[in-house]
Amino acid sequence: MKITQEKLPASQIGLEIEIPAEISKNTYEKVVKEIAKTANIPGFRKGKIPRPILLQRLGSERIKAAVLEELIQDSLEKAIEQESISVLGNYRLKSDFEDLIKTYKPDEVFTFKAAVDVAPEVTLGQYQGLQVKAEEIVYKEEDVNKLLDERREKLATLIPVENRGAQMGDIAVIDFEGRKPTENGEEGEIIQGTEGKEYQVELSEGKFIPGFVEGIVGMNIDETKKLNLSFPEDYPQKDLAGEAIIFTVTLKDLKEKELPELDDDFAQEVSEFETMAELKESLEKQYKDKAANDTKQNIHGAIVEELLKHTSIDLPESMLEEETQNILLQTANQLQSYGMDVNQFLTREVVTKMRETAKPEASKNLHTTLIIEKIAEQESISVSEEEVTAKTIEIRETLKNRDVDEEKLTKYVKHDLLAEKTLDWLQEKTQVELVPEGSLTPPEKEELTEETEESNS
Repeated sequence: MKITQEKLPASQIGLEIEIPAEISKNTYEKVVKEIAKTANIPGFRKGKIPRPILLQRLGSERIKAAVLEELIQDSLEKAIEQESISVLGNYRLKSDFEDLIKTYKPDEVFTFKAAVDVAPEVTLGQYQGLQVKAEEIVYKEEDVNKLLDERREKLATLIPVENRGAQMGDIAVIDFEGRKPTENGEEGEIIQGTEGKEYQVELSEGKFIPGFVEGIVGMNIDETKKLNLSFPEDYPQKDLAGEAIIFTVTLKDLKEKELPELDDDFAQEVSEFETMAELKESLEKQYKDKAANDTKQNIHGAIVEELLKHTSIDLPESMLEEETQNILLQTANQLQSYGMDVNQFLTREVVTKMRETAKPEASKNLHTTLIIEKIAEQESISVSEEEVTAKTIEIRETLKNRDVDEEKLTKYVKHDLLAEKTLDWLQEKTQVELVPEGSLTPPEKEELTEETEESNS
């Protein structure tokens, strides 16, 4: 069997395989005999059908197709083994199968062409001495205070309000209805979905449409008030966007929040700590650690972006398709975790669009992984079994009562640890300029924001 290799784009190897006439003839005879054993032709017992009748009834092209399928599959497996090719996925026939059937003669040499995907070659460019900019995430004390305020809100006690009007921050109980104004300014029909009884609303910005909450501020219990408002231009219900509306609002009841003190009793109720000082110290450490980790991730991300500019990889289609499929599966699992019926949501049209959208992300993921693995190999960076075991145990603790594919988990942990260790090594070799958070917003996003603002003005 003669084999000729050819390097093709997209990390493929082209194979031209020439099969000797003897092997072709033997395969033909073998396949015809196998078909004769199982063929069902009226008037003949299985295995006793004369060859001329078999060929006449089944057709020579059908038989030749079966022969070629076996010849191609068998010879490709032998060729890959003989040439020591590490193949990714299945082969692709480059010759036209219909043409092969027409030209095939069992007693002559048979030649065909195929291509197989192989692991891509990673041609590293510069990866030491890079210069990158990354956003620095700074710890803010107000983040801790905001979290404590949110927990206070959850434990707030509602106290009936007497002898004053409604204020921002109060909890109001209202009856309301919205009507479309007529041409002479009078109230018309009630607009569906704009009425309610004994409705409880917190008087804070962003509730209802602009002006609604502000209109309630100052009202007293049992007072009725009319509010002449308009729906925003970007209101989700398109038929109401920009339309005028007259709300009739009656304040039925009013309560104010009494927030607990930030003392030791509060700390004991919302945490495992005995004192407020201990709780605050713990929260400060969490937010400082998070800020430091987010900054590190920004640095690693900037390094990856720079590496992608300096490295050339010709990805095989099978590898790209597999990674794209992984992204789609992750998306489906995430949707399912939100309680969505993925079978109903993920229609063929939706999946097709998602696949196209996921391809650039899949390509970037593969490029990043291959670059990091190549640098790790070149610089002899590795992770120990002890590190993998410790991290696996840590992750498994967070996945209690869930089925875990141990092989996949170990593979993920090894990849994750190696990537982090390699990026840490690269960070030491990179000149990093830390810039304020938000200062590296991509220009296209800024332009998009400006265009959106112009269209809304």
